[in-house]
Amino acid sequence: MKKKIEQVAKWLDVKTNLKGIEITGVSINTRTLKKGDLFVPFRGEKVNGHQYVRHAIEAGASAALWQRDEPSPPDDLPILIVDDCQKALQEMARAYRDELPVTVIGITGSNGKTSTKDLVASVLKPYFKVQKTQGNFNNELGLPLTILSLEEDTKFAVLEMGMSGYGQIEFLSELARPDYAVITNIGEAHMQDLGSREGIAQAKFEITAGLETHGKLFYDGDEPLLKPFVENFPQAVSFGFDDNNELTVTDIRATENGSTFMVSGIIDATFTIPVLGDHQVKNTLSAILIALEAGLTEEDIRKSLKDAALTDMRMQMVPAKDGATFINDAYNAAPSSMKAALNFIRETTMKDDKWVVLGDMLELGDQEQEYHEAIAKSINSEINGVCLYGPRMEWLYTKLQDTFEGKLIWNKDDYQPIIDFLDKSISAKSVILVKGSRGMALENIIEPFIEPD
Repeated sequence: MKKKIEQVAKWLDVKTNLKGIEITGVSINTRTLKKGDLFVPFRGEKVNGHQYVRHAIEAGASAALWQRDEPSPPDDLPILIVDDCQKALQEMARAYRDELPVTVIGITGSNGKTSTKDLVASVLKPYFKVQKTQGNFNNELGLPLTILSLEEDTKFAVLEMGMSGYGQIEFLSELARPDYAVITNIGEAHMQDLGSREGIAQAKFEITAGLETHGKLFYDGDEPLLKPFVENFPQAVSFGFDDNNELTVTDIRATENGSTFMVSGIIDATFTIPVLGDHQVKNTLSAILIALEAGLTEEDIRKSLKDAALTDMRMQMVPAKDGATFINDAYNAAPSSMKAALNFIRETTMKDDKWVVLGDMLELGDQEQEYHEAIAKSINSEINGVCLYGPRMEWLYTKLQDTFEGKLIWNKDDYQPIIDFLDKSISAKSVILVKGSRGMALENIIEPFIEPD
């Protein structure tokens, strides 16, 4: 983004005497602010960003916003006075999006948003200029910042859209106006806010609210809860494992280098991705569909997928110093993704000694005990050892004590007993799946086993 301050003022419909100041970015944090940024201050429960406006200018910001009801606006600094700083940020993003000749891809879903974002960006990046959501900038503040960070010659913007309640995805979709939208799946995350999986499906389908009239929705066709929404939506294209989908996948094979699989329907071909798990293969289907829309050939797609780069902690293979292999899937967890990961570890032929380290699943509402206990159905004699961490995992521990014959340990709030238990138990023949919600930080259990660089 490169705009004169007069243009930004016009976007915001505010009057200013400032002229000629160039804005080259937008920041809401003085610690990450870059020279030329427009600083946008927010008032939080503990911190008022207006206190840092002068510091932001001194640190290189070209100008700053100032909320009208905030007292004592400095008359010696280049500021634009607005009614509401958050709404101003969003209006700037909306106006900038309207000016950009960019193809926007919006991605939502209960699980797999980030992996799908990475896969879509990876398949397009060798052939086009691509920018994608960084980190978890996928909400009402993060998405506008991502849009405002887009360079004017960007061909594809891959934007992740998150939510915790109704109306949030609708707002983000209408702001970003995607040309293509993806719903990865419907899980159980945010059950405490939305009440049911049906409610979650309704909230995710809001991504179509801003879909361009020429656009398409790619959705998980294996999910029956989405069917009522897509019945009267002609731009919908399904993908999944079921043969009835417009793009389906078969013959998934896991190797030490990732997953090889066949697809049929819209395209009949074989592809390889450097990541494990049937659910990650399913995430790849939407990337293939978008690549075809972008005009890429089968061979183009095959080459770029082979070198796809995913964000860490998504079925990430981590070699251990004793020859064992950890599979770090510790970025997040919900019942559906937990089941998928456990299905993989049971079925993999990578190594014979199979272990799982599982942490609490958060944000499941009143049914959290039921969901944790249900994990026991996915753990059988093919798994040699189970390590559980977190207060909610006591429910699964109690369940497994009656059914599981392998090695078993649970700890409420201390990683070390689990680390010690693994250290005594695993070997070069071991593969260890590590999965839990982000708040459980299970990567701390993997860290002691990694060979230092």
